[in-house]
Amino acid sequence: MREFYPVYICLWSTACVVAIVLYVKDRKTYAISQPEYRRFIFKPWKIITFLIAATGLTLVAPYTGDPTWDYCDSIVMSVLTFFTAPWAVGVAYRTCRGVLPKRQAYVAACVWLFSVSWFYDTYILLRDGEYTPLWLPNLFASSALYAFAGLLWNLDWRPHRGTIFAFMEDGRPNPVQGRTFHRIVVPALVFMILVFLMVLFFLVDFPVKPPAWLSK
Repeated sequence: MREFYPVYICLWSTACVVAIVLYVKDRKTYAISQPEYRRFIFKPWKIITFLIAATGLTLVAPYTGDPTWDYCDSIVMSVLTFFTAPWAVGVAYRTCRGVLPKRQAYVAACVWLFSVSWFYDTYILLRDGEYTPLWLPNLFASSALYAFAGLLWNLDWRPHRGTIFAFMEDGRPNPVQGRTFHRIVVPALVFMILVFLMVLFFLVDFPVKPPAWLSK
């Protein structure tokens, strides 16, 4: 069903254009646009864990057994994840709680999907001249990594609540001043181990195949 790909590209391209319009119209209300968000993600422990994870994913790219996974897409997708996952995961939570309008959830969903799949799809299309049949397995696998990363980099500590996810606090992003990593090291290690196990899953060359209906 090769005819599926042009339709799919058209659909997600349109979704992205709509998301851009919604964001530009009201960008000041999006937490990701605020200086506080940059201060929130550019904490030393988050930068260090990002560099470790990004370096690891990039170095193992040639050994995963997946010809579509190379240095370029691993680096770009890692950077997109670092900058957007904490925000997107938080928006998902706060929209479900009725705190944020659904249009922000739509924009966050498009950013999520572009970071984990649509950039990758476009890059492989331009590199190889055809749409990768592995787009669907990649979407699910990369989304899991994206969610774990978003939860990891949302870990925070508050004097009145202890260890929490930052998106649970009103008025986020609201970075706490001072060093807090020693207070959240245990839950942070849990998410780091989960990410490591997923990367290990790819390293053992698990036979991921595209759905049969997309291979015809």
